[in-house]
Amino acid sequence: MLQPTDQRAPQPNRVHYSKTRHCLELGYADGQALELPAELLRVLSPSAEVQGHGNPKLQFGKKDVKIWKIEPVGRYALKISFDDGHDSGLFTWDYLWHLGQHREQLWQDYLNQLAAAGESREPRLIPLFTDAGKTS
Repeated sequence: MLQPTDQRAPQPNRVHYSKTRHCLELGYADGQALELPAELLRVLSPSAEVQGHGNPKLQFGKKDVKIWKIEPVGRYALKISFDDGHDSGLFTWDYLWHLGQHREQLWQDYLNQLAAAGESREPRLIPLFTDAGKTS
């Protein structure tokens, strides 16, 4: 998987979350814009929970994940909280820039990893039980 470089990324002058498209939109002073889907951000979260300590943990079943909260952290990052409860990890401007610049390759790498592991983007459904003990 591609790794961020030591190169400094520009800081966006506009941050917006599209609730209809489930995308984080970043705008830059030079006119560039990045769109980062919530699912991509969730499965490539920079948190230790996802990235591990040199051994990333494959995230699956996150196709329908949404962002429910975005908080600035100083002048260098965003803390993004997802509706599946994940809220650890800081998305630095450098990391977000990296995701945006390499989005297609990172996404394809992720899909390949899912396929190799026999996993899916689709959430796993848990059967509901009625009072009689039968699944509904």
